Amino acid sequence: MNQPTAIVTGGSRGIGLAIAKKLIAAGYNVGVLARKASADDQFHRLVEAGRIYSLLGDITDASTRETLVNETVARFGQIDLLCNNAGTGPAQRVDILEMPVESYDRVMDVNLRGPLLLTQKVAALMITNSPRNPGGQPGIIVNTGSASATMVSTNRGEYCISKAGVSMATKLFAIRLAEHGIPVYEVSPGIIRTEMTKVVTGKYDKYILEDGNCPIPRWGEPDDVAEAVMVLAEGRLKYSTGDIIYVDGGMRIPVL
Repeated sequence: MNQPTAIVTGGSRGIGLAIAKKLIAAGYNVGVLARKASADDQFHRLVEAGRIYSLLGDITDASTRETLVNETVARFGQIDLLCNNAGTGPAQRVDILEMPVESYDRVMDVNLRGPLLLTQKVAALMITNSPRNPGGQPGIIVNTGSASATMVSTNRGEYCISKAGVSMATKLFAIRLAEHGIPVYEVSPGIIRTEMTKVVTGKYDKYILEDGNCPIPRWGEPDDVAEAVMVLAEGRLKYSTGDIIYVDGGMRIPVL
């Protein structure tokens, strides 16, 4: 039996890197797309060992998406799992009344448009390959959403809007692909210790540790999100699609 193959976007650091490592430990080969080279030594060893195909590029670029899919299939066979994890926040947090249109366009392109177009391409391949897996799993798609899909931050409205769009895209693809046996899920992180949150460490320390807004009173780690992805990658939720798996320490729960 061939080893399963995943694509993980934004896979060179943070949440994406944690997902890629866990998938490889579970027997996957992984195609990784990232805008920046990884600083992780193990990542580079896995590239040298042929377990990771690493492509530097931007999810918003059509030729980059084409290369990612074609090269991953050429090296590893077919795509069994797509993790749409690449994401960006605004370069500067600005009041929504003053939000630059350039910032809106960039965040929406990276967080929503690029992943949607990549999903179209990968889903078409999964549908084509499904007859080769009679009785098996033709593919799984997992999108990385955010608590910001429903929790408002008026100084980064473009990010919130993009992640709300990811939630709807998850539902749309879940309905469209259900007839082909391809489930689609969203993993929704809360406050996770990454490069994106590093610039507001003080704010989130207070939010979590002093103000008590997380019933599980600690920062989330990239491995917490990767563990949730693995539950989905293993196909253990056989009667679920279009669902959100929250990885947020319970912060979404309204408390009176």
